[in-house]
Amino acid sequence: MKLLLIAAIAITPLLAKDNEPTKRLNDATAVFTEIMAAPDKGIPQELLDKAKCVVVIPGMKKVGFIFGAKYGSGFAACRRTGNLGWSAPAALRVEGGGVGFQIGASETDIVLLVMNDGGMRHLLADKFTIGGEATAAAGPLGRDATAQTDAMMHAEMLSYSRSRGLFAGISLEGATLRPDADANRDLDGRTITNRQALTGRVKTPAAAQRY
Repeated sequence: MKLLLIAAIAITPLLAKDNEPTKRLNDATAVFTEIMAAPDKGIPQELLDKAKCVVVIPGMKKVGFIFGAKYGSGFAACRRTGNLGWSAPAALRVEGGGVGFQIGASETDIVLLVMNDGGMRHLLADKFTIGGEATAAAGPLGRDATAQTDAMMHAEMLSYSRSRGLFAGISLEGATLRPDADANRDLDGRTITNRQALTGRVKTPAAAQRY
C-alpha cells in the first residue's frame, strides 16, 4: 500500500502541468499531425480512412518504483454520419497500473484507431478496459498495411505510440479509458457527455473550431 501511495504522489506534479483542456487539445492535434506527416514511419493512410474514431493521448505519464502507475488525458473524435467530417472532440482519461521491477518515469504519446462498430460502442460507454471489454492490437506502420495479419486487421482498435521521436505499435493491455466530464465542460461551457459529442449531437465548441 505504501508503494502504491509513493507512485501516486510521484505522478501528481507531472499531471498538474498538462491539466488545462485547451492546451491538451493543442498537444493532441500536434501529435496526430506529426504522426500522419511521417508517411514511411507513421500510421498508414488506408487505416485512417477506415477508422470510425481516433483517440489521441498526448504525453501519457508512466511512473514506477516496484509498483507502476500510468495516467494520461486526451481527446477522441468520430466520423459523422455519411462521412461528413468529424465530430466535436470528447475528452478522455486513460488509467492503468502494474507490478514489476521498474523504476523511473517516462512520457509517451498514444494514438488509438477505433476500427469498427464494436470498438465505437466501447468508446461510447462510461468506461472500458483494453484487453478486457475491448480488443486491441499494436498497429502497423508505414505506407502499406495490406500485408498485416487478419487478426490485426480485425481488432476493434489499433494502438500506436511515440516516445523520444520514435513511432511504434504498442500494447495497452489493461489500460482503462473513461470520459473526462470536467474537461468537456471547460471546453464547451456546459455539461455534455462523450456520447453526445462523438455521435454528432453537439456542435464543435469554439475552442476547438480550428482542429
